[in-house]
Amino acid sequence: MNLASVIEGHAGQTPARVALHFEGADISYAGLWERTECAVRVLQAAEVKPGDRVAWLGLNHPDLLVLLFALARLGAILLPLNYRLAAPELQAILMHAGVSLLVAGGVHADAADALAGATGCARLQADALTDEADMSFGNPPPVVNGNTPVLLVYTSGTTGQPKGVIHTQAGLVWNCRISAHAHELTADDHVLSVLPMFHVGGLCIQTLPALYAGATVTLHARFEAGAWLDDVSLRRPSLSLLVPATLRAVLDHPGFASSDLSSLKLLAAGSSTIPASMITPFHARGVSVGQVYGATETGPVSIYLRREDAMAHVGSAGKAGLHVEVRLLRKTGEDAAIGEIGEIWVRAPNLLAGYWNDPGNPVFVDGWFHTGDLARRDVAGFYEVVGRLKDMIISGGENVYPAEIENLLADCPQILEAAVVGQPDARWGEVVVAVVVPKPGAALDTAAVMRLFDGRLARFKHPKRVLFCDALPKTALGKVQKAGLLAIATTAAQ
Repeated sequence: MNLASVIEGHAGQTPARVALHFEGADISYAGLWERTECAVRVLQAAEVKPGDRVAWLGLNHPDLLVLLFALARLGAILLPLNYRLAAPELQAILMHAGVSLLVAGGVHADAADALAGATGCARLQADALTDEADMSFGNPPPVVNGNTPVLLVYTSGTTGQPKGVIHTQAGLVWNCRISAHAHELTADDHVLSVLPMFHVGGLCIQTLPALYAGATVTLHARFEAGAWLDDVSLRRPSLSLLVPATLRAVLDHPGFASSDLSSLKLLAAGSSTIPASMITPFHARGVSVGQVYGATETGPVSIYLRREDAMAHVGSAGKAGLHVEVRLLRKTGEDAAIGEIGEIWVRAPNLLAGYWNDPGNPVFVDGWFHTGDLARRDVAGFYEVVGRLKDMIISGGENVYPAEIENLLADCPQILEAAVVGQPDARWGEVVVAVVVPKPGAALDTAAVMRLFDGRLARFKHPKRVLFCDALPKTALGKVQKAGLLAIATTAAQ
């Protein structure tokens, strides 16, 4: 199936239904399809051919979705760029992907001009995609099947160079179907989408699935806690998606207690493990908080906690998704037993097709993606993600999973954020180090932090050191960089 045909179908069946609401204006499904057809002609005039990579640099905007659907019609590939990256990083990605056209506008126009000049790719203003002035129809778009690549997303590169993850049109459609089951998503739903669409979380967990279902999406250019609360109260969405940093911003906002959240049938959360302290305040307001586990490579919807299970399974990532196979593997290659920790392997129709210019990458073998994440499964099939394989700490021969410690730290009302890293130690092999950012004005010292673990975790899991800092080192996607944490711990020990 061509991804764009989904929008064409809705335009024919429900042309007046609102597809997108952005900055006070509605775009119907008929209007979205008209914009897509216009963009196809613009891209044809720019000599975009099947297989070409076209990059987008900018904030969330309807034109990004229009560009995706137009490229799907042409059999070309969208590369959404993370605008938070530095210019040399963006340049390296453009060169690695062999981008032929860079689309941008607004505040990113000058940066895009510089990148185009440095890489030799062509340049197009975003608003030109839907400019129909003097635009001929051009040749009919080619016939494109579902196995055609349509999306190229670069990982955040927490441990090395970013990798280009390739998704096909069929893979995105399958992900929409799996997401529909996760969120009980129908045409009657209304999704409030605020996370950046340069990441599969913002683009593929709810936004594309909502359009696939014929639902309505209210799109924000970027996340702002007050604006999120305002639109939940005023526009009455049924679904939204947040990550730990944005959850915390919403909970800390002075308007949280007075905002009307009753329209939300489910608030989904993802990106990393979610501490109970970020979930229970929503449950107390009657809003079920589900979870979505996955990776850029997995579509990303793989394991999820549905509304019916959310209240009873706080902290769980949920069950393996519809059409998704999940295994937990020991280091020996055997399947982990119930309750035993193993690495998550995933096989599903929404997985990546491969890595750009890296076809032999060993983490995707025989149809199974080796996530590098560790989890345990209970007898009912619920998964609890405990951390990354590479982040596991071995102290005195015992395995320590940072997520267990980080979740307890997150529950402390005096701690803004915290993370845990293993530091090499001559006696123990590694010791646990907690890096803590106190809330402004909090009276917090090492002894107070250490008392948080008394009677709650085994002694060998307790941090041997507690370090305080003003902010945690993070990637451009907001994920904590463990290498940066280790550098902080190493510097403090010198």
